[in-house]
Amino acid sequence: MSRSEQPSRRTVLTAAVAAAVAGGAGAVPAAAAAADAAGPAQSATGQIDNRAWTTYTDWRSGTGKGTRVVTGARPGVAIGTPVGRTDYTDPHTGTTAGWEYATWTSPVHRLAVPSTEAIASWNAHTPAGTWLQVELKGTYSDGTDTPWYVMGRWAAGDQDIRRTSVDDQTDDKSTIWTDTFAIDDPATGLRLTSYRLRLTLYRKPGTKRTPTVWRLGVMGSDVPDRFTVPASTPGLARELAVPRYSQEIHVGQYPEYDNGGEAWCSPTSSQMIIEYWGGRLTEEQLAWVDPAFADPQVCHAARFTYDYQYAGCGNWPFNAAYAATFKDIQGVVTRLGSLTDLETLIAAGIPAITSQSFLKEELTGAGYGTSGHLMTVIGFTAEGDVIANDPASPSNPEVRRVYRRREFENIWLRTKRYNASGKVASGTGGVCYLYFPARLSERQCAALAAVGVR
Repeated sequence: MSRSEQPSRRTVLTAAVAAAVAGGAGAVPAAAAAADAAGPAQSATGQIDNRAWTTYTDWRSGTGKGTRVVTGARPGVAIGTPVGRTDYTDPHTGTTAGWEYATWTSPVHRLAVPSTEAIASWNAHTPAGTWLQVELKGTYSDGTDTPWYVMGRWAAGDQDIRRTSVDDQTDDKSTIWTDTFAIDDPATGLRLTSYRLRLTLYRKPGTKRTPTVWRLGVMGSDVPDRFTVPASTPGLARELAVPRYSQEIHVGQYPEYDNGGEAWCSPTSSQMIIEYWGGRLTEEQLAWVDPAFADPQVCHAARFTYDYQYAGCGNWPFNAAYAATFKDIQGVVTRLGSLTDLETLIAAGIPAITSQSFLKEELTGAGYGTSGHLMTVIGFTAEGDVIANDPASPSNPEVRRVYRRREFENIWLRTKRYNASGKVASGTGGVCYLYFPARLSERQCAALAAVGVR
């Protein structure tokens, strides 16, 4: 569970201004949706647009300054010949250091769904002495442009820079809330209609090391305002064998990474699915963890997903990027439209990490209420109820839970709710993390395509 006092997209992903959407329009498909050659992957809901650059052709379609396109099983972009040098003062350490850099800028992508929100995801290798920055620049439906917004400064490690989101970014039409671009007042009808992404890759001067980015993309969405969602019809009975980890056994551990316990739902959920896909940490990687602590890999996940500006482990793209540091795993942040979408993924062997907020009485059997919490959906019962590995459990054996289908679907997919004070608050509107193999089976590929991810 996340802390209710944090004013971030953990409690406001359908925008920090979700309450302003009341009476607003739903998704409006763009007539010119096929603007780029590869085209978007659009979910069946018609409310979500995914675009990712992953192939050699994708990377060649962008504009590089000092970068080179990497071939092979996982094509990507890396530093070729740096085009400049700059100093960066880390706001979290005060250290100033010089860095060589190169840039890659995507073609303009026209959103098939003019969007109120957008979240970037990336998968990369950043060896010691390197890091990267992801920026987004968009065009609004009124024809004006956003500034270049920083969507994240990231490194897999934490010795060179502190990975961080960037606060106080706004142009009075939109704002960056930790990791989410959000239109300030969706009720006006203003939408994001297109965007470009810019990667800046950094390395220590005089070295040959380079970040390599294999996947870069954005999920844009315009989910209508709603307290309830239509019920879906059960269609699958299957349970995946996903490891079970409790966040609660880590209460009080590592205050510098948000103190364990209820703050670690996101990295705990991430670690479950990483290990489901075969990701393992070595003894050397875990040597820094106090040997008295159980499940040291969860502590490791918390440390290496921690956002030093947000002061928490719940930055969604940082979790997806962490998952992709494990061999042959990809990670994305997206939205789904129903439990039917989740059933499609589970049928193909792909579990999902879902984000939801609810009162204690709204989810039978949970035993708690939360303003924002991540859990892992691993299957469905014969009756269609949701089988979840819920890290907000007292111990590992108690992590497996069965939640009523109708209750779970509503708390996950709604965009508005009433909090414990009876005031209107926001819901996450179907946000989830998806982690899956770099080399997909035909069935897995089809399942991801069916929910708008490629």
